[in-house]
Order: sequence, then C-alpha cells, then structure tokens
Amino acid sequence: MLDYFRNLSKGRIVLWCYLIWYVVMVGFYFDPTPEIWFNAVGISAVVGVALLLSVAGPNTSRPDRWQIFRLFMMPFAVSSFSSLIKGRGFLLIVPPQTFATVVGASACAAFVAFVVTLKWLGCNADT
Repeated sequence: MLDYFRNLSKGRIVLWCYLIWYVVMVGFYFDPTPEIWFNAVGISAVVGVALLLSVAGPNTSRPDRWQIFRLFMMPFAVSSFSSLIKGRGFLLIVPPQTFATVVGASACAAFVAFVVTLKWLGCNADT
C-alpha cells in the first residue's frame, strides 16, 4: 500500500485531495435525507455510464477497475456535494465555517506531506 502512495502522480495526488475535501465536508454538513443519496446514485449511474462509454472505444484499452470506480464516484460526489451545500453559504467549495475550511485544508496538506515524505524516503532508500 505504501508503494501505491509513493508512486502517485501529481494528478492522482490532486484527485485524492478532492476526495479528502469531499469526505471532510460531508462530515461537517451531512444530511441523512434519502432523496439526496438516491439522486446522487442515479446521477452517478447515468453520468458514469456516459463517461465509461466516452473512454472505452474500439481502439482503446479497457479502463482498469480504479478508473471505472472514479468515473462513477465523481458524479456521485459532485451531485451529493452540491445538494449538501445548497443554501449553506458556501463560496464555490469553501464553507462559511472557518473551522471546516481549516480541517479540510489541513487534511489535504497532511496527505500531501505524507506522500512527499514517502517519495523522499523511497528516493533515499534507492541511493
């Protein structure tokens, strides 16, 4: 597992930070209303299939399971996030609560520091 994080590209690190931000904000602003989550699953299915069709063609390799997961997870996260923050005073994706912003940013920064440290330790171990 450490090798996975050590070998993350910059783009994948950003995607992990998106997920971390999403999880933190859901933790702060969770709403158990079933409609939010059922709608998010439905949108995820419709948009996920469309995204899968857009990347899987006759001249392309089959997407791996993590790419397929991301193609369905992203519309789910976008849909549920937009429902959870509606009318709560967010500025784009930034919550009105300073504490929630600090927790989200700190969690992302800690993750990036973790990955950078693993990369640094991996490079030093090779020399």
